[in-house]
Amino acid sequence: MKQKGLGRGLDAIFGSDPVDAKLKPMSQMAEIEIADIIPNPTQPRTQFDEEALDELADSIRQLGVIQPVTVKKGDGGKYVIISGERRWRAAQRADLKTLPAYIREVDDENLHAMALVENIQRQDLNAIEIALGMQRLIDECNLTQDALSEKVGKKRSSVSNYLRLLKLPDEVQLALKEGLISMGHAKAIAGAPADQQLRVLKRCIKKGLSVRQVEELVRSLSEAPGKEAQNVEDEEYPESYLKLVEQLEKFFSQEISIKRAKNGGGKIVIGFTDDRDIEQFIERFAKRS
Repeated sequence: MKQKGLGRGLDAIFGSDPVDAKLKPMSQMAEIEIADIIPNPTQPRTQFDEEALDELADSIRQLGVIQPVTVKKGDGGKYVIISGERRWRAAQRADLKTLPAYIREVDDENLHAMALVENIQRQDLNAIEIALGMQRLIDECNLTQDALSEKVGKKRSSVSNYLRLLKLPDEVQLALKEGLISMGHAKAIAGAPADQQLRVLKRCIKKGLSVRQVEELVRSLSEAPGKEAQNVEDEEYPESYLKLVEQLEKFFSQEISIKRAKNGGGKIVIGFTDDRDIEQFIERFAKRS
């Protein structure tokens, strides 16, 4: 089965010619004392799921370490992790004393690039971590977006979409990292005017909007920029209004909103997708009567 990932791997960046030689071929495999292994100080990955680490540690206790880590020789008899820090952390939790490792000869510059590429290709990274890894490859390895696209085997538009996430407000990036919104949501929010992006985020999370609904909301801002605040920002209503919405949500699965006029009146708006929604509303009321 073809391995999934962002691209074609380290050979794409460093080439496969063993004579060209910033990155030399794998020199040996060894069983190394875990105490002698240290993480890469420039590790691009910033988050490790504690529960997933515990699960991996349990697996290691039962089956051992199936895939060796990759390291390079460091100072003072230590070995610096190129890839496999998650396995190294889990092995410590499993109380292992040694760890199987491939030892490579690589300079500091290419160690950094290898770690970046290895992390970008992981499937469990969030979109912000991938975007940060891509930006670091551009900044620290002197790659253009076109060159980066070629190296990781992704379309330039995909690379641009990831990098665009880094221009979003910190709150939007955090929501994406925490899984409160998807990359599709974030991409849609990025299309909103800069001064409206946080309001769109707030509405997206509060109302549980789909990507399509966020895209429509952002489109409405572009079509009627003079009504941005009215369309996006939720007015602070009395608690009784919120209780009413909660009660109505028991009957209607679609979005419900309350619009209050300056004269004290207003209206309750219940969204629906098609005629079938109306029929379902009637059925629910019939069951209550």
